[in-house]
Amino acid sequence: MSLAKKLFFMFGLLLIVLFLFNIFYFCKNNYKYKDEVKNEVKTYKASLIAVGDNLIHSSIYKDANRNMNYQGYDFKPMYELIKPIVSKYDIAYYNQETILGGTSIGLSDYPTFNSPFEVGDAMIDAGFNLVSLATNHTMDRGKKAVLLSHDYWKDKDVLTSGSYISFEDRNKINIKEVNNISYTMLNYTYGTNGISVPKGSDYLVNVWPTSYKINNPKEDMEYQKYKEVVKEDIARLRDKVDVLIVAMHWGNEYTHTPIDYEVDMANFLAANGVDIIIGTHPHVIQPIEFIDDTLVIYSLGNFISAQDSVGNYKKLIGLMTSLDIVKTVDNKKTSIKIDNVSNELTFTYYKNYKDFKVVPFSNEKIKDFLPNYQSIYDEYKSIVTKYDSSIKVLNCA
Repeated sequence: MSLAKKLFFMFGLLLIVLFLFNIFYFCKNNYKYKDEVKNEVKTYKASLIAVGDNLIHSSIYKDANRNMNYQGYDFKPMYELIKPIVSKYDIAYYNQETILGGTSIGLSDYPTFNSPFEVGDAMIDAGFNLVSLATNHTMDRGKKAVLLSHDYWKDKDVLTSGSYISFEDRNKINIKEVNNISYTMLNYTYGTNGISVPKGSDYLVNVWPTSYKINNPKEDMEYQKYKEVVKEDIARLRDKVDVLIVAMHWGNEYTHTPIDYEVDMANFLAANGVDIIIGTHPHVIQPIEFIDDTLVIYSLGNFISAQDSVGNYKKLIGLMTSLDIVKTVDNKKTSIKIDNVSNELTFTYYKNYKDFKVVPFSNEKIKDFLPNYQSIYDEYKSIVTKYDSSIKVLNCA
């Protein structure tokens, strides 16, 4: 073979080697890229805050009427110190204790409440967008008030739960999404103060029947039977959302300790995949704990009310619980973690049943509205953390 042919042959061989090397390098890096994409971890986060019972006594709506010089109702000044806090959160929950039936059917006080629509306007203005409607007062003014309440809420950018206008409405799946995290809420009440729900209209309010007087929930057959209904509700939603919240109107009024059926319900809900359980109705604060990965807030107490006991502030002290919902997607597997749980106390101030205002303990004005705020903070911190000492309660201003 001539020298020229040898050089040509070697040059060609070199080109082939370079070609094969480039193919190998391309394939290796391409597969590496695919592998990196395959194992890419994405994290999303949404913030949530929750407060308790919006309990609108007549003195509160009369005060709101005075705010408007008796020409309508303005509740916004009552929540003005809360708004800067709540408005920062992606999801903001509260319990509408009294039915919003509006003025057309006449406003009313305890024991059968009815409140102005403007209550909802003020809460929405403050940043709330997740509302439970199933309470022991839902049926206070009958079916008409429930329908009027629905008419009010239906065109608001708010997710409500617990009270409906038909079985179709009850079973409709309502899902919200924020920061690529989807969520929904179920809501139940222990009863309706002995007021019967019209026959065939069980959809008006979600009742999980039980007696708060029972010592052993297993002895209450109606309560046990209804667990299957709740289980079906959960199953209908669980695989359609990242986060499932259940708001429970339960427990014994004015006691800081959860009773047996609260604990039984909490364990049942946790075992069926609920992420967050929010308790209302006792009108006072109860502890917070995790059951496995489920956050259980047994009672947030009153958010606003005119309830009082001489020398005892417990019905005027509420809790704001905040948390982060962290969603992690790893290789198409999704996990949810409830993180950064923190709490702040609130106080409902009023004088001579006027000038109602919800005051967070972080606000400097708490020193004027509640001079003994520090001792109350110490007392209620111990209540909140009774079951879990790691739960944070923010200090005072």
